[in-house]
Amino acid sequence: MKASATDWSVKDRKGISAHGLTVGEVDRQLAVFGQGVPPVRLNRPCLAGDGIVVIPPACHPALLEIYEEARRTLRLVKFTPASGAASRMFRDWYRCLDEDCFADEGSRENFVRDLKQYAFFPDLKSAVAAGGLDIDALLEHRQEPLVLRFILTQAGLDYGRLPKALLKFHACPGGNRTALEEHLVEAALYARDCGNVSRVHFTVSREHEDAVRSLLAGVIQKYESGLETCFDVGLSTQDPSTDTIAVDPQNLPFRTGDGDLVFRPGGHGALLANLNALDADVVFLKNIDNIVPDHLKGETVLWKKLLAGYLLGLQKKIFASLDLLEEGKGAEGELARIVDFCTGQVNLALPAYFGDLSLSRKRSFLMEKLNRPLRVCGMVRNEGEPGGGPFWVDDPDGEGGGSLQIIEESQIDRGDPGQRSCWSSAAYFNPVDLVCAVRDRRGRKFDLAAFVDPTTSAITRKSEKGRELLALERPGLWNGSMAFWNTVFVEVPLATFNPVKTVADLLRPQHLGMVPGAG
Repeated sequence: MKASATDWSVKDRKGISAHGLTVGEVDRQLAVFGQGVPPVRLNRPCLAGDGIVVIPPACHPALLEIYEEARRTLRLVKFTPASGAASRMFRDWYRCLDEDCFADEGSRENFVRDLKQYAFFPDLKSAVAAGGLDIDALLEHRQEPLVLRFILTQAGLDYGRLPKALLKFHACPGGNRTALEEHLVEAALYARDCGNVSRVHFTVSREHEDAVRSLLAGVIQKYESGLETCFDVGLSTQDPSTDTIAVDPQNLPFRTGDGDLVFRPGGHGALLANLNALDADVVFLKNIDNIVPDHLKGETVLWKKLLAGYLLGLQKKIFASLDLLEEGKGAEGELARIVDFCTGQVNLALPAYFGDLSLSRKRSFLMEKLNRPLRVCGMVRNEGEPGGGPFWVDDPDGEGGGSLQIIEESQIDRGDPGQRSCWSSAAYFNPVDLVCAVRDRRGRKFDLAAFVDPTTSAITRKSEKGRELLALERPGLWNGSMAFWNTVFVEVPLATFNPVKTVADLLRPQHLGMVPGAG
């Protein structure tokens, strides 16, 4: 049973309104809990030549030329979600802190051996000294839990509370860098326009906005001088109106001890509103933790430019096709060429009834399909990393016309052996490496909210002060929130994907400043 609009008290309505939500929207969210989220139906995993484009080296110069032209004529922005908390990075260290020791002697020895390799070690040493202690003495006397307090809590670096954006990731000659600083450097390398302005936008949590602004204020001048650019940095926070109501196991509104409704952040899909508000022609989208030191940035930058060149080359062809369709010039022959382009390059799978439509209806159908935001997504070969991947997904109406989607395992019916088999046979992995075109052929911004598949929300189990609750996540930013975009997947080298999901990942050669494979 769900609450209806007439069930809400005056206090409830005030709480709903304070979040920028309406009673109708909250009722809709409650209905989702009651009905459940239907699984997507995987048709097949994307493969090279079947959903995955492999760009031959001979095409690189032409694509780079298209990118360079875009720098002269378009507004490029690097968009980086940077609000994620780093607490999950330190799960093993928190366990040691809670139990006052490591699980085994080998784990303790590894911690002591590796600690000085982390880019944040100089800051840690200073924090320990400020507390009147010596870190070498602490380690010698097996005081690792105390060292961890200086890393994770307000007694020192407070890394357990900070977002990944503010953690020191890499040791650099000019000063060790946070993840946020590395993204500034990247922005200067591929989001710099002909006026020498490098544009980057970070989404941050409200509680850390001041700290992020403080860091930026302290480093911007250094990077502008060193990189010979002018930064245009934007910050935004998740709009409270994108929060979602929580429910108890009976799907009734979850309430605090005082009877207040509980709302929770709607997941990274809530950031679609932030993306929608950008003043941009082309948007580079990448996660905050996927960065490398300078000597390894070359391949990442190259492929960002190649993806942008491919995007804009394809967009030009789409605009030309739309012009022809709108003018109504040509007959079946011209239309057939456009259909071949749509199916062969834009990955439009036409429904079975398309052939029965009149010529004018076919034109209208294709115009509606082509006049959409466009994204080109880098995909890496699947090497066992957890996360989503590229698939052909069946159209739920059963009329054919499936589509390319980035799918998470939670979206499929894991009780279906065929779907599990399809999922496990994925050859590619989604590294969150997107380049997006968000204007139509008249230069007008698309309303990105119009291209979301609302049925792709997710229901997750959480807890609030020891009480179980169910939370609703909005369609993922690069999943259901972009479900009705035109989509192309391009193979990119694994070297462009270097995420930091646990603190131990910072010990990988790519993050320690070592060239992998170098002897």
